[in-house]
Amino acid sequence: MSWQKEIDELREREKEAYKMGGEENVERHRSRGKLDVRERIKRLLDEESFHEFGAIAGKTVYENGERKSFTPANFLYGTGRLNGRKVVIGADDFTVRGGAADGAIRGKQIKSEQMAHELQLPIIRLVDGTGGGGSVKFLDIEGHTYVPVNPAWDYVVKNMGVVPVVAACLGSVAGLGAARVAASHFSIMVEETSQLFVAGPQIVNYGVGQNLTKEELGGVQVHRSSGAIDNVVKSEDEAFEHIRKFLSYLPSNVYELPPVKTSQDDRNRREEKLISVIPKNRRRPYKIRPILEMIFDKDSIFEMGKYYGGGTVTGFARLDGHPVGFLANDPFIGGGGLTVESCEKIERFVDMCNTFHVPIVNFVDQPGLVIGLEAEKRGTIRKGVRAIAAIYQATVPMIEIIIRRVFGVGGAGMSNGHGLNLRYAWPSGDWGSLPVEGGIQVAYRRELEASDNPQALLEELAANMESVRSPLRTAEAFGIEEIIDPRDTRPLLCEWIDDAYRLLPEHLGSKSHTMRP
Repeated sequence: MSWQKEIDELREREKEAYKMGGEENVERHRSRGKLDVRERIKRLLDEESFHEFGAIAGKTVYENGERKSFTPANFLYGTGRLNGRKVVIGADDFTVRGGAADGAIRGKQIKSEQMAHELQLPIIRLVDGTGGGGSVKFLDIEGHTYVPVNPAWDYVVKNMGVVPVVAACLGSVAGLGAARVAASHFSIMVEETSQLFVAGPQIVNYGVGQNLTKEELGGVQVHRSSGAIDNVVKSEDEAFEHIRKFLSYLPSNVYELPPVKTSQDDRNRREEKLISVIPKNRRRPYKIRPILEMIFDKDSIFEMGKYYGGGTVTGFARLDGHPVGFLANDPFIGGGGLTVESCEKIERFVDMCNTFHVPIVNFVDQPGLVIGLEAEKRGTIRKGVRAIAAIYQATVPMIEIIIRRVFGVGGAGMSNGHGLNLRYAWPSGDWGSLPVEGGIQVAYRRELEASDNPQALLEELAANMESVRSPLRTAEAFGIEEIIDPRDTRPLLCEWIDDAYRLLPEHLGSKSHTMRP
């Protein structure tokens, strides 16, 4: 007795499922410059590593016990390997009912999130559809409406605090699909072929009278700097490369250490350019990214959210092969001051590093929270306090390299000054409650108003303050632990990272403050 007949039937049904939405729908999908769902999975994962679950699930029509038609579910999931490491992947098939939930098998999406949580594996979502209720035709078919429930959302929320979650927006993604993209540690869009919105153009036109195309409403020109998406790329293959790189810095779950690689870069490398990279003229900006490249392992920097909160640069890099997160100020963007956007960016990034035990290097040139009427209207102080709270609540090792300015509440909040978070300052350091230039006019307002020559008095006061503001005087008073030669930054950080990773095992596990999207 053999079960070969049943296995043969199983294989035939799998072949039906592999046809996705049919040849016509698949070709229409590809004509828009998009890969189909199975091509995406194949290109992203290591070769021949995808193990699919529920492949033959779908909508079947029977007549007199005979199968007359079959439409596969428009959501695929399973496990595979990414650079040798096991992951869970869930992907929408736009060729079947446009990726909408009423063309799916809801249990498959739930199982993918549950699998990632229970097996403690990273999860990758390839999102290409609404993922919500789909068409209102559902009401006519079913004969009743329903109270909305976000499927698997309990696991979606839990996973944010347990495993790395990556989401790629690979088409016109609306409603719950858009929420699945945003509910991640790292999200990405593709130029020209991806759009993201709460509701699509037709609903927006009907609801609020805005007649917009998909690109105008939710294309990359909208979301490059909206904060809804982290990175934007030019192709799906580039998106897959970003996914691989992002995950390479993180452990598979919060119970493991970040993966350390063998570095070919000299840990004692001293870049001569660092001694002169900061201008003596404090009003002159400089480029921060070349500085980061001179300090971290070569070709190891992965920036996130470049165009959102641009005054703050965030991302991952390596020190002697060890993954680290970094914060840095970009003086070319609003002087590097803390805006609402940069505060949100800091809060989210620090929370992510803390969740996955990635030590943080903070390169500080912080003039403080932005000021003015618009900043007050936007509640900048509250956002700033939230960012500072994230830094103070973080238990992961953190080190501060003061490049230039540290002023006010914002500057003070860039490091937990009450903990043993090491600080090094470059000789270009300049700090205080207020910048001297503006602070003199506030502190000596009455004297300046009473003076016959206020400009001369202002210049005299500024000259007197110039010597007092020397960072060497601060070091004499032990207000800063150590002023270093900028060229020594990499060797010192590589020594610090050894200590940081030696201490990390005692911090493994989930945090009481679970990360939110």
